[in-house]
Amino acid sequence: MNKVRHIALSTKDPDKTAAFYKEAFGFSEVSRIGPEHPAVGELHGWYLTDETLNIAVIDFGDQDQLGRGVDYVGLHHFGILCEDAGATTEALGHLGSSRLDHEPSQTATYETKFVGPDGVVFDIAEMPWPGTPPLT
Repeated sequence: MNKVRHIALSTKDPDKTAAFYKEAFGFSEVSRIGPEHPAVGELHGWYLTDETLNIAVIDFGDQDQLGRGVDYVGLHHFGILCEDAGATTEALGHLGSSRLDHEPSQTATYETKFVGPDGVVFDIAEMPWPGTPPLT
């Protein structure tokens, strides 16, 4: 069965936001996203985990992947770990879901973004996100 394994939050202060979730809920830090000292407008942040779910806390900089403006903060997208990304992509096409084309992710997993019928963006991937288990 496919599983939700990833949630991405868009924030303008990923250090403060990640520290809040680590302290509030005991989430562990998995890795940094982007450079340690990002330039203005450069994507950066943190991967956190509860050992089941990867939570990306990201300042997307000047990237407007959702078409909501570069100042957007909140839920950016969620990710589904799939048994077969090709079959899932085909099924999504039959359901009328459109694929978002953007720069490939620079993460350990390769994700493909799609848009659901309500405009919510989601990823599909065959490899687990950092800090998450594989499908069983």
